[in-house]
Amino acid sequence: MKQIVMFILAFIVWCLLVWPYDYTPDGTATLDGQSIIVGLVAAVLVTALFSGMFSENPLKFFNPFRYLWLLIYLPVFAYYCVKANLQVVYLVLHPQMPIEPGIVKVRTKLRNPAAIAALSNSITLTPGTLTVDADEQGVLYVHWLKVESKDEQEATEKIVGKFEHFLERILE
Repeated sequence: MKQIVMFILAFIVWCLLVWPYDYTPDGTATLDGQSIIVGLVAAVLVTALFSGMFSENPLKFFNPFRYLWLLIYLPVFAYYCVKANLQVVYLVLHPQMPIEPGIVKVRTKLRNPAAIAALSNSITLTPGTLTVDADEQGVLYVHWLKVESKDEQEATEKIVGKFEHFLERILE
């Protein structure tokens, strides 16, 4: 089942990237047979090479609510990126450069490796923070440009809290 879902998703991605449809002057759509064949071969290769790394529960990719949560998450992530950029600019341009760098330990309730990786990447892509290490139990070590709290609970709320709710609904 996992291989079938991966094949279908790989082929859909191929079709979206290549767009193997051609329109004639009278407005009818035709398929480009060569692109379809190459897409099928590429999807078979991707499935053969990477199906072991694919999700344990591939049917969750067909849940439309996950994509709705993703659409909500993207502007939230963009907001926090812009906010963090402005905070870093302030810290760097401030005459005394009031940074207090350090590594803090935070915890997440996410357990899916893909969800933990997405959370780690979201933290790293937000200026001023960098995920140094993460494990399967949901413990992350984050380098923080200006440590606002050394308390694990507070640091978790400030760093992880803004992303975890969304990623849980998208990837768990």
